[in-house]
Amino acid sequence: MKILKTIYTIYALLLFWIFMIIFAPFIFIPLLLSSKWGYVTFFFIRCWAKVWSFSIGVKFNIHGLEHIEEGKPYIYIFNHTSYLDAPAIPMAIPQEIRALGKKELSKIPLFGFMISKIAVWVDRQSPESRKESIIRLRKVLHSGVSVVVAPEGTRNPSDSLMPFQNGAFRLSVETGVPIMPMAIIGAGKLMGRDSLLMSPGTIDVYFSKPIVPIGNHEGEIAHLKEKSYNRLEAMILTHE
Repeated sequence: MKILKTIYTIYALLLFWIFMIIFAPFIFIPLLLSSKWGYVTFFFIRCWAKVWSFSIGVKFNIHGLEHIEEGKPYIYIFNHTSYLDAPAIPMAIPQEIRALGKKELSKIPLFGFMISKIAVWVDRQSPESRKESIIRLRKVLHSGVSVVVAPEGTRNPSDSLMPFQNGAFRLSVETGVPIMPMAIIGAGKLMGRDSLLMSPGTIDVYFSKPIVPIGNHEGEIAHLKEKSYNRLEAMILTHE
């Protein structure tokens, strides 16, 4: 079984890089020309994700799209269990987005360069970097573009959620932009944190009703974080 998984993983990674090289010009050239062409970039990111996932036998089922209002920005939060969350996000979210990402990912050849056009990098060990990332994300939301944040801060190897960090919820309270819970189910089983080996299969993504912040006082951050944690946890328990 491990030999077959290894062969499959090599095949999947080879196609990952081949398709990335093919789609790279279409992904980053529009944003180099103008930030207003972000929708073009995300069209081709979705094309890349669809072609790659279809080629390796990974299927995505998306549920709850009726909760997403076209033209309205959201702060998407999700349970981060696998590297396969990366293609799941553009496959599921029908909007232009910017993601908060770990600075270490920016060092991956080609991938880091491409993703830097749609990501806000943060060094989680640096308070200055975290503060700067929130400022940049606030500007993104004010421009009408949604953002994606993994509130646990890192990939989670367990079945239960880890404690949430404050960043996404402070951002929501300060801007008034709703939190959109997004449960990614099955990605960790196809490629977990404790292994680089992959398997084909199905990933389900669920959205729920957005959670709107009430007021902009400091206490609302903790309240919004708790409510969002409970909602996402309930979604995971319901659908796993």
